[in-house]
Amino acid sequence: MEWMERAECVREDPELFFPVGTTGPALRDLQEAKAVCRRCPVAQQCLDLALSSGQTAGIWGGTSESERAPLLRAARRRERYHARFR
Repeated sequence: MEWMERAECVREDPELFFPVGTTGPALRDLQEAKAVCRRCPVAQQCLDLALSSGQTAGIWGGTSESERAPLLRAARRRERYHARFR
């Protein structure tokens, strides 16, 4: 996964991408983390990794936990559907 070396987040404090809570400083961290993702050339690969590995915590590919939850559910449904026809 050499794309990870090009990720903008490698130059940031990892804790920024795992805000604790949903108000105050956590909201500020969430917005700051998403700003890093918006300028990241590999944000899509990051999101793809989060979805394929079932990441439920943190900011991945510019998405929060709540934004990723429906994407994860849809990915699981597709996986189950395809498994039935293998």
